[in-house]
Amino acid sequence: MPKKVIIGLSGGVDSSVAAYLLLQDGYDVEAVFMRNWDSVTNRDLKGNPTLDDDLCEQEADYQDAKRVAEALGIKLHRVDFIQDYWDRVFTYFLDEYKKNRTPNPDVLCNNEIKFKAFIDHAMGMDADAVAMGHYARVDKQGGQARLLRAADEGKDQTYFLSQLQNKQLDHVLFPIGHLQKKEVRDIAQAQGFVTAAKKDSTGICFIGERHFSDFLSNYLPARPGPVKRLDGTYIKDHQGLMHYTIGQRKGLGIGGAKDADGAWYVVGKDLKTKTLYVEPDFNHPHLFSDEAIITEVVWRGPRTEGAMTAKFRYRQPDHDVHVAWLDETTIRVTFPQTIWAVTPGQVCAFYQGEVCLGAGFIETAFFQKKPRQYT
Repeated sequence: MPKKVIIGLSGGVDSSVAAYLLLQDGYDVEAVFMRNWDSVTNRDLKGNPTLDDDLCEQEADYQDAKRVAEALGIKLHRVDFIQDYWDRVFTYFLDEYKKNRTPNPDVLCNNEIKFKAFIDHAMGMDADAVAMGHYARVDKQGGQARLLRAADEGKDQTYFLSQLQNKQLDHVLFPIGHLQKKEVRDIAQAQGFVTAAKKDSTGICFIGERHFSDFLSNYLPARPGPVKRLDGTYIKDHQGLMHYTIGQRKGLGIGGAKDADGAWYVVGKDLKTKTLYVEPDFNHPHLFSDEAIITEVVWRGPRTEGAMTAKFRYRQPDHDVHVAWLDETTIRVTFPQTIWAVTPGQVCAFYQGEVCLGAGFIETAFFQKKPRQYT
């Protein structure tokens, strides 16, 4: 009798093809469309429901998922995780911004919703496993699940999955992890899926694309302060440090600089004085660090030390680093070649070849043993 698999069907091309491949492999497949955001539930600073044009897009995604499920002949369930998302992901997201850190909600969303609340729900449906349309792979070596990079390096999503624990990966299938994106679209086209040419989703996990500063302003009060150069030269005022991240160049509202590309970059933030520091230089020394402390580390397998590679942000190339454990969940990572814009609150994911070993959150960045003024 085929194993029962519950797939997260998002209304996109990747999960559509993942569901098709599961059926081709002989699994008993049912699908779940996850509903995680609702403007009526989520209220602004005055307690009013937030205006949410994205709900129309969410309904369109559901209708696409429904059409794919009907084409495949599988049952589709629509399940609300709205309160789980608010309590486990969005509240943390806001708290990090209050601390002037730059969080990565996609990683936490995977940890808490897609691969925790969803797995729990699926197990209640007597599932043997869950599946997602992520570009990643899982294998078991010595009975222990390993997270591996996807075949398509340009689409690899292991960075966003890097904090998953072994017990979560034990229940997960990634049916498209061995395919290139073009192959996925070709399969969708051949099957006549309505999602075949649909563009990839972007923006915050389950919240989507928005004018981000306006969106944050619904939930966090404005805290104006000065924009200065590192020598103290005043430039203008800003409406809140939460709107800026280290290395940012767009949306600063500063006239052209005299460097090569005519842009200013955020090089530091001071929470106490609410000061945003900028410089007209992509290669400004203040943007580089050579050491960082990584906290809340999840590690799969033996706690290895020494030489390996790491990513400090998505789509960043791998960097050679040296890892030393400070305690069970804290790592000191050093990189004497220096790395650009290592930002507190972001995820640092560690790799040994194609294997993603684990990840944690950047707590502090240093240069020559002195902390960078990033928060």
